[in-house]
Amino acid sequence: MISKLRAAGLTRRTFLKSTAITAVGASMPSITLAAGEPIKIGFLAPLTGAVAAWGKPGLDGCMIWAERVNAAGGIELEDGKHPVEFVSYDNEYDPAKARTGATKLIREDGVSFIMMLGGDTWPGVQPVADKTGMLFSTLLPSDLSPDSTTLLAPAEVHPIYLVTGVDYLADTFPDAKTVVICAQDDALGLPSVATYLAAFEARGIEVLEEPLLFDPATTDFAPIVTRMLSSNPDIICLDTCYSDYVHPICEQLFQQGYKGKMISATADFYDQMIAKTSKEFMEGFIFQFPDFDDPALSGDNINFEDANGFYEEYAKRHPGQWGAVSWEYASIMDLWKAAAEQAGSADPEAVMEAMKEGGTGKHAFGDAVWWGTELFGIDNALVGDWPVVVIEDGKAVIKGFKSIPDWYDQHGDLLIKHMQAYNQMYDQRG
Repeated sequence: MISKLRAAGLTRRTFLKSTAITAVGASMPSITLAAGEPIKIGFLAPLTGAVAAWGKPGLDGCMIWAERVNAAGGIELEDGKHPVEFVSYDNEYDPAKARTGATKLIREDGVSFIMMLGGDTWPGVQPVADKTGMLFSTLLPSDLSPDSTTLLAPAEVHPIYLVTGVDYLADTFPDAKTVVICAQDDALGLPSVATYLAAFEARGIEVLEEPLLFDPATTDFAPIVTRMLSSNPDIICLDTCYSDYVHPICEQLFQQGYKGKMISATADFYDQMIAKTSKEFMEGFIFQFPDFDDPALSGDNINFEDANGFYEEYAKRHPGQWGAVSWEYASIMDLWKAAAEQAGSADPEAVMEAMKEGGTGKHAFGDAVWWGTELFGIDNALVGDWPVVVIEDGKAVIKGFKSIPDWYDQHGDLLIKHMQAYNQMYDQRG
């Protein structure tokens, strides 16, 4: 069979892709709404468990987004305006539960679009996407592949935005020349490790030992921190560790007397970390996700409507719960709403076509391009600028926006090299 495919100019991958497209065409969900009927959006993410910090705050943000949109009349399609309604399903960051949830949201709830965190749960959902043709989004572009044509990464460009934080660190603290990296051994940790390795190599920062990969079930981080500090690094990199790991690691770094620089993808609930350590210890902590009360988010380059007001309302309803994803799913919905109104339809295929028209899009942090073929095998990631955030005097502060495409144009070969070494390229996974 394979030899016949090759003789016809096809590979196994393109054969599978073509049959998947046929299946999608045969099973594409029909979205038919009565006048004024709510448009239902699926929210398929961890709402409980260790990864809930990257699910539940996003759903809370979506509820605020929906109230704003509905108060303004809803989403206007060809047949008139429709309110929007979110239907959530807690996948507990489990692939099997995610697959069950996706099936339910499509077949029973009649959603028009499904947002996910992604990562380890996407392989469970991918067969459902292939069969139904439903439009999905992920916060992890590392989920993308040419076999998943209806999966988009329109908000977060994990892990490639991490390079911007390393560039800031190298520019600001040129004497910091050595680093140790730790991460959980999973679908979020591994591509991040590869990205940080590429970014540190690009700036001549020496990685002192192999990245320390720990079991996601780890609860005692004292030995891990002791091992990291044994080589006396200038920088500790916490990769894309979950907040349930970042907090105890920082506490251990504080208790064991670390005085160097710290960099991480996130610093969710950093006020709690300050309370467990000190304001002085957390000073200068570099990460990638701003508080939306930052004045820099009121600039003309920002495409998230009334970011400061959104943050104020979120903080009022959910004090102390603002985190990396609190705004991201809502930002995806801004793009989805604009595309649905442009298409005049909530149909997944029509919305996706409108969203990607012209190859550009309005990312939260500025104009961006649909990109990714070299890294992901498909241009389904919306990539542009990303903020670098630093804790100063106990508060997250945006220090600037840096271009991800510009970095990749210079150092893309390094990123591909390290992604391949960790088996994270699209043609190596699964």
